[in-house]
Parts: sequence; structure tokens; C-alpha cells
Amino acid sequence: MPTFPKAPSSPSDRDGPSPVKIAPQPWLAVLALSGAAALPCAAQVDPWEFEVYPYSTTQRGMVELETDNAVVAEGHAAGGEGTAAGAVRSQGMWFNAYELTYGLTDRIEAALYVDLARPDGSGLQWAGDKLRLRGRLFDQGSLPVDLGWYLELEWHKVPQFDDAQRELEFRPIIERDFGPYSVMANPKFEKVLAGAGRHEGVEFGYVAGVHYRWARGLSPGLEFYGGSGLIDRLDPVAQEQHYVFPTLWGELPRGIEYNIGVGWGLTRNSDHVIVKANLELERFVGAVFGASPDGAWFR
Repeated sequence: MPTFPKAPSSPSDRDGPSPVKIAPQPWLAVLALSGAAALPCAAQVDPWEFEVYPYSTTQRGMVELETDNAVVAEGHAAGGEGTAAGAVRSQGMWFNAYELTYGLTDRIEAALYVDLARPDGSGLQWAGDKLRLRGRLFDQGSLPVDLGWYLELEWHKVPQFDDAQRELEFRPIIERDFGPYSVMANPKFEKVLAGAGRHEGVEFGYVAGVHYRWARGLSPGLEFYGGSGLIDRLDPVAQEQHYVFPTLWGELPRGIEYNIGVGWGLTRNSDHVIVKANLELERFVGAVFGASPDGAWFR
């Protein structure tokens, strides 16, 4: 799962139109994108995946192995509060996910996740699984913003780590570069398919970030995560979850990428302090499908 903006993977991407030169306003842009996502809506924050998805996808034939980790340094003492969607409390929780991603085509990738959790004072436990497809639309620079999509099916261990057994999630992916800044927004729409809430409507959340490409091995950023309730029934603000993470990210030798940060909760129902550390290793193993046609908007 890429966290560092990658060069276009096809000739059509490299030869696309030059971006329009606009006076960089990345901090205002990320607020505008995430604010557009924060219309009346709802969704829980996923503590197994504090990551903002960019427009770029895993290149065809490449495999990525990633581990996402988050520790709640200062959370809640009761289940169902903060990042704890189930019966186990969030205080002291270690969320640990392993993700295997494969580039199916030049524009589409598939991923399998295994989610683990270690509650405070307990051992590591299985918490759920996910299957995901993610893709990008059109060539980079063809539109004022680069667009992608994300579709995920989730299973949860109930009631310990969630009260919903199965959920479907969809995200549009929006990205725009302003000089050395990359601004990304991933509005989240979730529907419970089995378990508590299956008769409810669609939940909403958001993931957004701005990254400054200072150096390939060390670049700063700000990331935002939140959820506000069902689209047709907002939670009171105090019961919503909103987080801001100052982050450092970059590439290390031997194809290793990292993304680390400390997050602060902005509402009463948010966990107060969360520390995250994501590591990713990428290798080429061979392509199953042929190259995408030049100018293709989907495949």
C-alpha cells in the first residue's frame, strides 16, 4: 500500500499534460477536501489502518507486504468508546494488521488483510479480515484532480472488536499536487451487511492528508481521520471521532517504506493519544495480466 507518491507507471502517465501552475495553498486545499467530505454523514474510524490512499496504485506484477500498527497510549476505559467498536476497551490496545497487495494491472490492485489486536494485559488475538480492490481512473493530470476508487469487504470478530460481523466500504480517492505538496482525500461510505446496524443506513467517515516531498527518505505531513455518524442521522459532535496526525514518511534502502506519527483526538469520544507506525516492503514477482492500453481510463 503506497504511502510515498510514486512516479507514473505507464507512458501515458509520463506524457500527460503538464499540471496547471497555481499558487500552492495545500493546507487550505486539504481542509476544503476533507470539509467537503464532512457533510452530514457517519462512520467509525478504522484503527487497523491509519493510512491515506493516494491516486497511484501498486505497479503491475509487484507485491507489497505491509504491517500497520497503532497503539492507544491514552484512550477509554470502557468498550464501545474511542477506537474500540466492540466490548474490549481501547486504553492500551495495540492494533496490528498485515496486508498483502498485488498489482493486477497498471491501474488496479487487490489486497488481503489480517487484523490482529492485543488488548491491554492480554495476548495477541485475531480480530478480523479484509478483501480490497483499489484502482485509478484516467491518466495522471488529465483532470484538475486525479481520481481513484476503493472497495473493501470486512469481517470482524464479534463482540470483542466490533458489533458488526460484516461490512462493505467504498471510498472515492481524490488527489492534487501543488508543487512539492500532495493533497489527498478519501471520503468513506460504509454499510453493515451482517450484525448490529444491518438495518441502518450508510455510515460516513473521512481520511485526508497533505504531504510535503522534502526528501525521499524523510518527508513531513499532516493526516486527518474521522467519522460523524449515519448519513441521515448525525451523531452529536461530542460522540463523533476526529483525529489529526503529524507524520513522517519516506523510503529506506532495499524497497522499504515507512509512515510514523502521533495522533491527537479532537472530541470527547475520540481516544486522546494514538501512536502509529506503518512499514512496507515491495518486490516484483511477475505479472498475470498484460499492460494496460495507452489512454485507457479504467483498465
